[in-house]
Amino acid sequence: MLLRHNFSRTSTPSSWFSRISSTSTMPLRAKVTNPTFRAASKMSTASTPKLPGSQPGDDPDDVLFNSLYGVRLVELNRPNKLNSLNGSMVRKILPRLKEWEKSELANIVMLSGAGTKALCAGGDVAALALQNEKGEEGQKASADFFGLEYKLDHVIATYSKPFISIMDGITMGGGVGLSVHAPFRIATERTVFAMPETTIGFFPDVGGSFFLPRLDGQIGTYLALTSERLTGVQTLYAGIATHYFHSSALRNLTARLSELVFSDHASLQERLNLVNSTMAEYSTGLPTLEEEPIKLGGSLRTAIDRCFSHSTVEEIFSALEKETTHKAWAQKTLETMSQRSPTSLKVTLRQMRLGKSWSISETFKREHQIAAHFMRHPDFVEGVKARLMSKPPRQATWQPAKLEEVTTEQVDKFFDVPEGEKLMQLLSDADYKSYPHAHYGLPSEQDIQNVVQGNPDTSGEAQRFAENFGSKEGAREKLAEVLARRTVRTPEGRKWN
Repeated sequence: MLLRHNFSRTSTPSSWFSRISSTSTMPLRAKVTNPTFRAASKMSTASTPKLPGSQPGDDPDDVLFNSLYGVRLVELNRPNKLNSLNGSMVRKILPRLKEWEKSELANIVMLSGAGTKALCAGGDVAALALQNEKGEEGQKASADFFGLEYKLDHVIATYSKPFISIMDGITMGGGVGLSVHAPFRIATERTVFAMPETTIGFFPDVGGSFFLPRLDGQIGTYLALTSERLTGVQTLYAGIATHYFHSSALRNLTARLSELVFSDHASLQERLNLVNSTMAEYSTGLPTLEEEPIKLGGSLRTAIDRCFSHSTVEEIFSALEKETTHKAWAQKTLETMSQRSPTSLKVTLRQMRLGKSWSISETFKREHQIAAHFMRHPDFVEGVKARLMSKPPRQATWQPAKLEEVTTEQVDKFFDVPEGEKLMQLLSDADYKSYPHAHYGLPSEQDIQNVVQGNPDTSGEAQRFAENFGSKEGAREKLAEVLARRTVRTPEGRKWN
């Protein structure tokens, strides 16, 4: 059931959320001019509920909360810092999301960043590095921030209402945590994704232990160890985004979603299905493969799987040194990884292998332990200062400086729970072992393998694929790439290779 509204769309100089309509979008401290909203203005302008531990110095405007009929909008509002996430922002967002979960008026939650450059470029690690230099007390405060951030990520990952993250612009680190676990992740032509943590002596956190190992093949391990960037539609093909729109479509899409009204008895799945079908109405098409070939596909993807499937970082280096099909790529990757923290590389590879068996709840609890250990390790402060605070950036001096100097026992300590300590408690017991809404994105390589092996004849693969996965944009392109790379035709039919 849909309910349509008519409203003006006066443009204002702010983010695309604000540009929807100056009269129908309502920042908490904005003057309400639309009579439709006057009755609700007292509720909407009330102060944000505070979490225990809120600090008096928190910036009151670093997050804006807006209402557009049934849609609730969260806007990260630090554009000058690429909307980098700090404790003040988390302390506002968490209680607001919990409040909206209980509200019968809130149908859909959408999260975006102010400006056009970033959803969120990551956590405010510069502040954390300076805090760590104060000693044990500062390191504990930094670990507490990560704990709070991971609780927010877990709430998004298990949210009981449709949640849409708009990955418009730079989406890295902490910004990935706010988006990649949502059932709907929208990429645009401006999206720039990366998990750059090994660059600064850290590890791919914010649930990276869960989502990276569940990407096709060794893509997740490759992205985790190298901090390789993916842009635009490439995030859709890699399984990071579920949808791709041109940024010019976001305004109308949000307005359309605000019109949706769900049946009181509709399940979450039914609500998500309606949101998904509505989003399909605003499809802007994908760049052609001639314009943008699948980056992590073809023989390069085969090389990635071949080189990054090993169980030690040393073996990965050795495989890259022996790579002949993509020699230039292998050499560049070796140079990139040689600049990373050796400790971070070894911890990250262990994380990728263990995380594949962790549940979403266990992921955030275990990552909190790992993060706390990194706060006590010298590489984090050194990496942040070298790469983010030095002008120009310099090569960090890692401790230890060489891979062979990082022992198995040292890596083990990052994953051990010290005697007498307990894992962090999350805000709910909601849990799962695989993403419950993964089908809203492109099908995985395993999905395609299941179709091929279930129907091995040489004709009709695309038709069967469409029947299984619908007319999802990008599905046929991915099917063609996977079939070309992973199957062979035999007299008996197409066979998985």
